[in-house]
Amino acid sequence: MEKNRFLQVRASFWFIPLIYGMIALLLAYVSMALDQYASKHTELYDYIPDLFLSDMQLAQTILSSIATSLLTMTTITFSSILVVLTTYAAQFSPRALQNFTSDRSSQRVLGMFTGGFVYTIVLLLLAKGKSGDLFIVPALAIGVAFACLAAFVYFIHHSVASIKVSNLIFQIASKTMKAWKENYEEDQSLNAMRDYAGAEEITSGIDRQLKSKKAGYIQHVQVRELIQAAEKSKITIKVEKSLGSYVDEGTPLLTYWGQDELSDADSLLNQILIIPEQEPVRDVGFGIQKLSEIAIRSISPAFNDPYTTANAVEHIARILTRLGKSYTPTPYYTDEAQRLRVIFHKPSFEDLLYKSFYLIRHHGKEDTAVMHSILSALTIVAENNEKEVKDIIWKFSCYILEGLQEVDWISLDRSYLNHQFQKLAHACCRDGQFEGIKKGISDESK
Repeated sequence: MEKNRFLQVRASFWFIPLIYGMIALLLAYVSMALDQYASKHTELYDYIPDLFLSDMQLAQTILSSIATSLLTMTTITFSSILVVLTTYAAQFSPRALQNFTSDRSSQRVLGMFTGGFVYTIVLLLLAKGKSGDLFIVPALAIGVAFACLAAFVYFIHHSVASIKVSNLIFQIASKTMKAWKENYEEDQSLNAMRDYAGAEEITSGIDRQLKSKKAGYIQHVQVRELIQAAEKSKITIKVEKSLGSYVDEGTPLLTYWGQDELSDADSLLNQILIIPEQEPVRDVGFGIQKLSEIAIRSISPAFNDPYTTANAVEHIARILTRLGKSYTPTPYYTDEAQRLRVIFHKPSFEDLLYKSFYLIRHHGKEDTAVMHSILSALTIVAENNEKEVKDIIWKFSCYILEGLQEVDWISLDRSYLNHQFQKLAHACCRDGQFEGIKKGISDESK
């Protein structure tokens, strides 16, 4: 739990600038100490070019000018960040703001400006009490200023690239697959299984509930720690809510069997991280939701950009393809002795598939490009997975067909969608069944 809280703090917008500021403060004292050492050993000045040495007046002028310039660049950076955040909220999705605020590149650039300002302003204060005629630290401050200038140029380039919706979609998809990989690797390291023979008998006894003590979204569940706690107390625990679910104070969060009362019930509740807002640390469904929101907003009358929707749908297909190959919900976790300790139900592949496309289908059901992109995405997922996933895809495609039948398509649109649906049927190994349901979007002009 401490690890996940640290990850949450590290993703905060202020964390990296704070670290850079502290490092800059330390470097300022070290730099001034080196300058003091050189002033006491004047023979060292013979090895330093005169270009890097300054007197008191020039040193103060250089340091004050650099501090003012860095503060100005920091202000411009903040303004640029606000512009980008406004663009994200207005054109993409309010949930997409986290992708920019948690972006390491943006935080590091801001951290460099913060650290550069702290470094020069502290040197300016320390230089007042320094004895000697020559200073080295202004040359060091100039080097820091050059580094900050390079970071500023990079930040402008990065901000322009971040506003491109294709880059945003790619980043969300990549982070979502990273979250899935972490969840998958955690399950692989535990004794997880799809079915447990004695589960119904265990859960048929007297149960007791532990209720949430705060409101928010479930961000992460420490399954390993819950297994260890359940083994120690000789109980079986069931997590009642899934990742991303909202809980209020008093909401049943855990149910356990096997013991009347627990002396350390709070320690069990502490293994579930609840935060005020959703963040894509381990929640795969939340990443898919953000891509779906971008796709929906792109086909709204205000934007009318179905090709951005198609791009988002393609990356959803990329995620679902990976999930289909190895994603198997394993709700039952046992200890080393194969005793059931934790029950934690996760959404099935079918649930994730439905949540990925149902809103896009609803809002874009009369747009040929949108419906074609959905059928193409389903075809890609089916082509790259085995029979179990193909059957799920085909069942969902029949749901898509029901919506297509409600629209009065004109001849070429019907033919276009019919051709793509035929590809989907072939990918799902349902060529023989396609003729029976094909008439819903068949080309009646033929």
